[in-house]
Amino acid sequence: MVVEQIGHTVAYGRAAQELALRRSEFDLAVHLGYVRTVPATGGRPRVPKEEIDRLRAEPCFPAGLRERVSTVGTAQAAELAGISPDRFTRLARTGHFSPVAYYLNRYRAVVWLYLAREVVDSAARHRDLLTGRAPSDLRDRLKAGEDTRARRWRARRRRLLLDRAADGWGSAAVLASFLDPLQVAELVPDVYERLHLERLRPAPPHGHPESPAASAVADRLLVADDPAEVADLRACLAEAVRTARAHHPAPRSGTAEANRAVASTIPRAPAPSEPATPAPGPAASTPWPSAHASPGRGSGPDRGPAPVRSGMTREAVPASADADAAAAAAAAAPAPPVEAGRRARPGVAGRRVPARSRRRPTPTAPAAPPGHTTPPAPEGRRDGAPRAGFLARLGLRRPRVG
Repeated sequence: MVVEQIGHTVAYGRAAQELALRRSEFDLAVHLGYVRTVPATGGRPRVPKEEIDRLRAEPCFPAGLRERVSTVGTAQAAELAGISPDRFTRLARTGHFSPVAYYLNRYRAVVWLYLAREVVDSAARHRDLLTGRAPSDLRDRLKAGEDTRARRWRARRRRLLLDRAADGWGSAAVLASFLDPLQVAELVPDVYERLHLERLRPAPPHGHPESPAASAVADRLLVADDPAEVADLRACLAEAVRTARAHHPAPRSGTAEANRAVASTIPRAPAPSEPATPAPGPAASTPWPSAHASPGRGSGPDRGPAPVRSGMTREAVPASADADAAAAAAAAAPAPPVEAGRRARPGVAGRRVPARSRRRPTPTAPAAPPGHTTPPAPEGRRDGAPRAGFLARLGLRRPRVG
């Protein structure tokens, strides 16, 4: 059956070429019902060959079909109506001109498109609004910020999609596509029914952007935001779901699959983060100089504790003890041994003062060649490499004084 249907149909892109239409014009012709399509399994709908033959047999083909789907922007529509673009925009915001499509420019601003034939017909019906001062009620609506272009575009799209719905669940899916997922979950509590509505959800219109930033702007046009429109859609969706249930129930699928598919369409609020509280534990052994050493290259909040030498640790005092108990514990602790070659700080008995962590290590002298004897360093010099030996290795002699 599927093979026979494919054999008598034409692919979507091929049909646009045979009807001499651009892709956007062909999509609009299908959306407006000028070109009949049949659903296909796992792909875009296909066009029957007899439908293409019918359109090509028209006396004014292809100019007639192209004229019916010809769209204009605000500037061209104002020229067709014989008014300024600002006046046309004000009349479109108050619902006297209805858009049929849209696209986003490079600044992510919505650009509305209008059918040229509808602009001419609407201008002929509202000749009294094309010249002179606008009525007071229109001025009040404009001052209040009214803009019905998106709402009227959604109403047109909803009517066209409902006309092509296959059954009651298809009609319910069309209505649910114009509501927020949270509202759909409130009206349709059954997870399997929401999954079925999500499967039958109509595809976005042609030209819907794919980038995340532009898609976020375009998605707001697909969802109703006017309170009266939302109330009307909720009532229609509840009635459509009741009718669909009476005709046949929604198919049941795996619980895990249903939960994953529906949960992905419902936004969740992030859980509040709680500060981590360290668990109480036994007192650990901490380095001795950590409480008295000056900050250096080997210590700090981002570098961790300073290295601990053998015999230089003491028992840590719990944080809950008071200052007197901490001082008594520190006084009772045995004094650490002082390493050889290090001087204790005056006034602090029995405590080793750590070396300055910022002092660079003294460079070691290169090893002397075999058989070479280094003269002893003069008194008063503390460096490890005597200057006399260094000058002798370079072949220089220190000048004599006196």
